[in-house]
Amino acid sequence: MITKEQVLKAQNEWGNGVVKIGSLKDNRPECEAFASEFLDKLYSFKNGPVLFKPTKCEIEQFRPTKPKALSYFIAGENRACKEDKGFAIQPWTKVRFENTDFILEDNRAIAMGNYYFTDLDENEAKVEYTFGYKLIDGELKIDLHHSSFPYQHQPNTTT
Repeated sequence: MITKEQVLKAQNEWGNGVVKIGSLKDNRPECEAFASEFLDKLYSFKNGPVLFKPTKCEIEQFRPTKPKALSYFIAGENRACKEDKGFAIQPWTKVRFENTDFILEDNRAIAMGNYYFTDLDENEAKVEYTFGYKLIDGELKIDLHHSSFPYQHQPNTTT
């Protein structure tokens, strides 16, 4: 059975990876190499479908392939999705997870909650997330990643 500790470890690795990608933004070849390894290590693109709905996507909301996920994280001249600005090259200095709860099974786990991204000015962005993990060869791999900004009520301005 997958444990809570395994999920927390995977979340920590994910957050540290996002921070590292941003730290490499001025060395594009190293940034691209690390981001590609990050996706191979933490996501299940090689093992089947990945349901990936990143936070800041309007036109291509869903990123089911590694090239489209890479485009979201680091953008670049050859990005797969033209709207991408490179979420992970913001850069962020810290990522922390606040989990609402977990569903833990033998070969699958799901975590939901908020995660917070800290920028260079110590501003924190709150994002809601759901991650699904599949146990493959003893490692947790993300096969479901949905994140979105919290709902903000807009007052009705019609009269």
